[in-house]
Amino acid sequence: MKIYVTGLGLVSAAGKGEEETLETFRTGSRHAGPVTLFSSEISSPVFEVKNFDRHYYSKRLRTVNLCLAAVEDALKDGGLGREIKGLRVGVALGTTVGSILNDLDFYREYRAAGKASMAAVDRYLQGNLASIVHSFIKTEGPAITVVNACASGADAVGIAMSWIKSGLCDLAIAGGADEMNRVPLCGFGSLGILSENLCQPFDAARNGLNLGEGAGVLLLENEKSLRSRGARVRALIRGYGTSNDAHHLTSPDPEGNGLARAITEALQEAEIEASEVSFINAHGTATRDNDLVEGRVLHRLFGTKVPFLSTKGYTGHTLGAAGGLEAAFSILALEEGWIPGSAGFTDGDPEILLAPAAERTFFEGGFALSTSLGFGGCNAALVIERPHEESSVL
Repeated sequence: MKIYVTGLGLVSAAGKGEEETLETFRTGSRHAGPVTLFSSEISSPVFEVKNFDRHYYSKRLRTVNLCLAAVEDALKDGGLGREIKGLRVGVALGTTVGSILNDLDFYREYRAAGKASMAAVDRYLQGNLASIVHSFIKTEGPAITVVNACASGADAVGIAMSWIKSGLCDLAIAGGADEMNRVPLCGFGSLGILSENLCQPFDAARNGLNLGEGAGVLLLENEKSLRSRGARVRALIRGYGTSNDAHHLTSPDPEGNGLARAITEALQEAEIEASEVSFINAHGTATRDNDLVEGRVLHRLFGTKVPFLSTKGYTGHTLGAAGGLEAAFSILALEEGWIPGSAGFTDGDPEILLAPAAERTFFEGGFALSTSLGFGGCNAALVIERPHEESSVL
């Protein structure tokens, strides 16, 4: 069964919506700076979504608000309103921050007095993205909030695909969202993997990541549903692969065998060869270990002829949102016929054996691969296809 993408919603430091995002990619702009959403002694630059004013719930539920903005945009892009009636709709959304009981004031109060207000717990329970979105669109169907580290958004897309293929729903809202938050910023800082400068994915001088925030949502649909609506087809999700390294809590398997399995599985489901991939949107966090392992795996599977990049130089690492956002970016690239230069890259690392696109690069063909890697050894890969001319409108 074919899985069609009929709507996109994206919010990140690269842009609120498609036009701003493409302009950022065209110009190579990088909208990063010191954190402003909360006080912090950490000086590492971050990629915040500036001037974000779409508040559906309390401003303290920033992950929820970012998510709902992307959901609303994806529904509008797909020709649907907020309320969806007569269709079975699934919701699969990935997050990390949205599922952390991350109110430091709660812990401080509890440590000092032995008790604390339950307001923080209430906010935590209100942060269930799938539940919130179901209430938002006023429909019923399968729902899951995926918390699988930085592979969460891509895994959510894969789960939504399986629902449509098994007949659980006709249409699914899938992707991920995460906010800039003090807890992960301090956590990544304690691991020593935050860069004091703008990140440099796959560069020889890379020394760590920058955190980001945002939301990326795809509207997935089966053929019967989109034909009944006369919906526009933006892309097809052809394959999904997932694996776990079972190696280390935070470090990838040095051989990258788990990532290779996930990519191979996605290619097999898509029924294409590695040589048919037009470009790769790599995870590319700009940490020493991730880029070394991922780069070597890409070299092993694809050689040096397939152009690739990391978009984290434009967005920072958006954690649970990354898989959804980067799938959306891949769809935009397939439509445009080019990928931007991998922001922050200047000099190749001879240990990696290949280098990302240093400038805007045009490509032929119609298949993209998007990879996501997460703590705990989580790996996910998506194969995305540009629709043929005759199927772009059904």
